[in-house]
Amino acid sequence: MKKAIHYINQFFGQIGGEDQADFEPTIQEGTVGPALLLNNLLGSEAEVTHTVICGDNFMGSRTEEAIERILDFLEDKQFDIFFAGPAFMAGRYGVACGEICKAVRDRFDVPVISSMYVENPGVDMFHKDVYIFPGGNSAVSMRQDVPKMAQFAKKLLLGEGLQSAEEEGYVPCGIRLESFKEPPIPAADRAVDMLLKKLNGEEFETEMPMPVIQKVPIAPPVEDVTEATIALITSGGIVPLGNPDKIQSASATKWGKYDIDFVETLESGQWETVHGGFDPTAANTDPNIIVPVDVLRSLEQEQKIGKLHRYLYSTVGTGTTQAEATRMGKEIAQDLHEAEISAVILTST
Repeated sequence: MKKAIHYINQFFGQIGGEDQADFEPTIQEGTVGPALLLNNLLGSEAEVTHTVICGDNFMGSRTEEAIERILDFLEDKQFDIFFAGPAFMAGRYGVACGEICKAVRDRFDVPVISSMYVENPGVDMFHKDVYIFPGGNSAVSMRQDVPKMAQFAKKLLLGEGLQSAEEEGYVPCGIRLESFKEPPIPAADRAVDMLLKKLNGEEFETEMPMPVIQKVPIAPPVEDVTEATIALITSGGIVPLGNPDKIQSASATKWGKYDIDFVETLESGQWETVHGGFDPTAANTDPNIIVPVDVLRSLEQEQKIGKLHRYLYSTVGTGTTQAEATRMGKEIAQDLHEAEISAVILTST
């Protein structure tokens, strides 16, 4: 019988909720939580021999360490396939599933399978590396999502020929499979047929779908910067020490608004970054390298700008879904509009 290993987070690993999000990686023999359902669905084709559990924050903030520790767990294990999730709409969990699946695939050259809601940031980040099946946005859909993973896994383990991503049900990974139509139709004829349908307003399906990119018009220039009120916004996660708004280190769903009216420079020890996507050492030593409050204050004193807006806006960009980013952007923009801000400096990492 083939062997499988399943990765889950602290919640589904029955360790705890957000209070246990820093739970360190561990491996247990047998099945825990959804691994039990997966094992039952795999039937006689495979057995889930071990369950890997890791807290979402630990994986998000100490990614390299978490991955290496988990890979070390697996070095002496015999397994033919690796699963992670389902992660539903949980952004940190989805990114964690993608990170570990990609690492396992690269190290052990075994198939890796996960499931996530289509707007989970893990989908965009890892669909080229992992078989990801679109799932529900909450754990309520567990019994619908896990069977898709199990059914596809059995096809892989049996060596059955795979169809297109659309036919198999997973998110397209950018690999084009060669296929032949019966009877054969030359590409030129297919292209002309699609063109005629388009010209006649008929429905057709392109063979090369292109991503839809939202276009935002460029704002007009500031007429007189010496009279302008300028606001600072960052996706670099700079917040007051202690992160009072509990902004997530990845896959953020929150933003913070902090009063800097009498702040001349962002002091180390009073401000920090909570961003989980880069080494925070330099930013914590001098937060101004992410949010240049000190420079803007100098320009203000030299009367090269009108004034610096009294509030700093901050969130974390890594892994944040387009939907969440759009929502937060609109909320911040409304606040800026009400404050009659002239211009914004948006800094990242």
